[in-house]
Amino acid sequence: MRPSSAPPVQVLAGDEWTALAAAHEVRIDRWTAPHQERRRRGQAHPVLDFLFTYYSETPGRLRRWHPGPGVALAAPAPHAAWRWYALEDGAVRLDVDAFVADRGDTVRFVHRLLAATASRPAFSGCFGLHEWAMVYRDRDTRHSVPLRLGPEGTDSVVEAHQIRCTHFDAFRFFTPPAVTRNRLRPTRETQPDLEQPGCLHAGMDLYKWAYKLSPAAPGELVADCFELAVEIRELDMRASPYDLREHGYEPVAIETPEGKAEYVAAQRGFAERGAVLRQRLLDVCEQLTGGALHR
Repeated sequence: MRPSSAPPVQVLAGDEWTALAAAHEVRIDRWTAPHQERRRRGQAHPVLDFLFTYYSETPGRLRRWHPGPGVALAAPAPHAAWRWYALEDGAVRLDVDAFVADRGDTVRFVHRLLAATASRPAFSGCFGLHEWAMVYRDRDTRHSVPLRLGPEGTDSVVEAHQIRCTHFDAFRFFTPPAVTRNRLRPTRETQPDLEQPGCLHAGMDLYKWAYKLSPAAPGELVADCFELAVEIRELDMRASPYDLREHGYEPVAIETPEGKAEYVAAQRGFAERGAVLRQRLLDVCEQLTGGALHR
């Protein structure tokens, strides 16, 4: 798969490691602490719970900082017994060969998907209609909040637009009448062929690919992807058919020209930020395989 692991590029002192790990925990706790408190109270959040229920990473694992390949901690190290870490030349570092042996298929899939996505232009004409298609002609909404335009008004918005959803994990939640209104038929198998960087869900999923590469993905990269996912999720739901004003979210009325313009501007900004993170994830894949993915 790759040549034998190179020596660590950098060996951190214990106080450096501790400071970086603590800063990561503080950064992540901005989101995990309120989520855990809501869970303790049995209180659901229609926007932010998605980051912890749809995505499988737990708050505890998300809080755990990893330096990524090429950075080690002089022994003794608190993470010496963690999976895929090894003692080498008096320092504990990521065992890249062991990680790739176990997770090589994931590394290759992530690289293939993200490289294909990055090769395409961003499409910004979907206007977040995937959320509307998930409730089209269905009176049992997916969230316990009211529809901003009511059921009939929501259906009218769907019928007045052409839907062009490229993302399978959004499309699979379409109601049966909405499925036939989509120009495309995304499947899991065609995901690398259809994914495009303007898609909000593709941007959110950068977080998924980051934690699936953990502990090889540096903690800072995972946190950057998570924070982008939070912001995208907020736009996704503000532009949805739900009325979330009681939760502090003003709607982006995509049924109006002004709302469409607001949505597209935000979508393009997220696509630009996502492109940077996507490349950083691709760099991790390349580093893990010694560039073999391009050969």
